[in-house]
Amino acid sequence: MGEALRGEHLPAPVRQLVRADRVRAAGAGGAGGTRFEYECYDIGHLYTLAHFADRGLAKPPFLIQGVFGILGGIGADHANLTHMVAIADRLFGDDYHFSAFAAGRNQMRFCTHSAWLGGHVRVGLEDNLYIGKGEQATGNAQQVNKVREVLTDLDRPIATPADVRTMLALKGAQNITL
Repeated sequence: MGEALRGEHLPAPVRQLVRADRVRAAGAGGAGGTRFEYECYDIGHLYTLAHFADRGLAKPPFLIQGVFGILGGIGADHANLTHMVAIADRLFGDDYHFSAFAAGRNQMRFCTHSAWLGGHVRVGLEDNLYIGKGEQATGNAQQVNKVREVLTDLDRPIATPADVRTMLALKGAQNITL
């Protein structure tokens, strides 16, 4: 599966086109002010982002979303989360915001660990259908409320939409024409 995602099964000329498309996509956001979320399923994705940044195709501040526990990606192991944050620190210094999540039963544990490391969190039914062992969540709001309680217990600040726009250098709704 990972081979298919990387395009290794494709002939060399096609692989080059796939890579060229990734480079074009990485640089496409600048003109319209689009900001990307960089989902990193493995440590190598951090190095790819650093490569794009070095080429001027990706501009900080970066929102790096560490994705754990997905088949073909980095495992939902807390040592992996600590390692990914250490590598991101080394590659990007203060030019990034980190958020982490693990799919399924590890969702809340990884949110807690990410917050404990100074990062942000992500929850929702997209990643986990349960609020606790054997108990289906009634909706996204239930998971958000639960993780908010965790963050409050850890004495971590809760970002407002305005805070996030500032952190990620977003242009804001008032500057968008649809």
